[in-house]
Amino acid sequence: MSRLEILRFALRGLAANKLRSFLTTLGILIGVAAVILLVAFGEGASQSIQQSIQRLGANTLTVSASFSGGGFGGPVGANRQSTGPRTQARQLTLEDAKALADPEQVPSAKSVSPVVTTSSATAVRDGVSHTISQLVGTYPSYFEATNKPVGTGAYFVNDDVLAARKVMVIGQTVAEELFGSTNPVGEQVSVSGVPFTVVGVLKESGSGLGGQDADDVAIVPLPAVQQSLTGFGALGSIVVQATGADTTTSAQAEVTAVLNQRHGITPTGAADYRILNQATLQETVSSTIGVFTALLGAVAAISLLVGGIGITNIMLVTVTERTREIGIRKAIGAPRSAILGQFLLEATVLSLLGGLTGVAIAFVGTRFTIAGISPVLVPSSIVLALGVSVGIGLFFGGYPANRAAKLRPIQALRHE
Repeated sequence: MSRLEILRFALRGLAANKLRSFLTTLGILIGVAAVILLVAFGEGASQSIQQSIQRLGANTLTVSASFSGGGFGGPVGANRQSTGPRTQARQLTLEDAKALADPEQVPSAKSVSPVVTTSSATAVRDGVSHTISQLVGTYPSYFEATNKPVGTGAYFVNDDVLAARKVMVIGQTVAEELFGSTNPVGEQVSVSGVPFTVVGVLKESGSGLGGQDADDVAIVPLPAVQQSLTGFGALGSIVVQATGADTTTSAQAEVTAVLNQRHGITPTGAADYRILNQATLQETVSSTIGVFTALLGAVAAISLLVGGIGITNIMLVTVTERTREIGIRKAIGAPRSAILGQFLLEATVLSLLGGLTGVAIAFVGTRFTIAGISPVLVPSSIVLALGVSVGIGLFFGGYPANRAAKLRPIQALRHE
């Protein structure tokens, strides 16, 4: 009996019970689609978070004040000293930033940007007002360190900082809210009654961490903010850009040594600051999301197992219903391999059809944004899901097929 004839018998058997065959493939379809979609969702979430972290700047360290005493509760990748007694907390100052900018003390630092941030600053232009989520006072090096390129106009420069000029670089959201389709460069904006001239508009960044609009921002020279809005108090943070990816760790150690000395932190004392290392944060997030994606895939794979059990159940019913047919075929000379091959082929075709349809549905599903995350199709998940679906057909169809092949012709012919 040729392989083509075995395939023809298998397809004829499946076509004889179309609804049963459809319901059987449905279990595999759901399992394959679920595996691919959930893995795609996890990959999309991972890429979204990594892009948000990269927008904060590559090879950067963000130093901020910490008043938690023992240092617990700091972010992932932060430098924490949690042992020893609480030290007298000191705020970050411009002198701290200048010390970190000293190439003899921190040779691994490319740039140091002191930062003062005010939230919910109201900007007004020709009667149109907008509450800016984040108003940042800093130095020009901040733009490169935090990966904020200008799309229109230009950055402010060091001379603007020295002269405390009231100039401003705004994000896309601020530009759209205050100016609409008008070019903002050269126009004036009043922030809390203080006039600022727009010199540039940042390129669009999109959503930041936590879904925050990263384009709802305005960046101005540090002295201008201090003179007009915040006063000459403590810094909110200090952004340190390392000279390269391979020097980020050494830069963190150097920054720690300088701040410990300036703030009087003893080896057994608790630091009154924390250092967020973007590279460490990205590695940790990638590792965590990877585990999360694997768990999602494992949960979805359970439905594939259920689908395989369904194939076993249906094939056993099929063998029972077609016992007389099997007996007749064996009585006229059909070999055991032909019977075994037919039922194995039926189970494999069911699982393969379900798998291919599941892949198609998953592909369509990845075209849609889910909970603000765009799923990213992972080719390896498609190969794995299809391979598992075919393997399920062979494995779970093996027992019913073997049972059919072992039937003795005389017993099969007597079956009612």
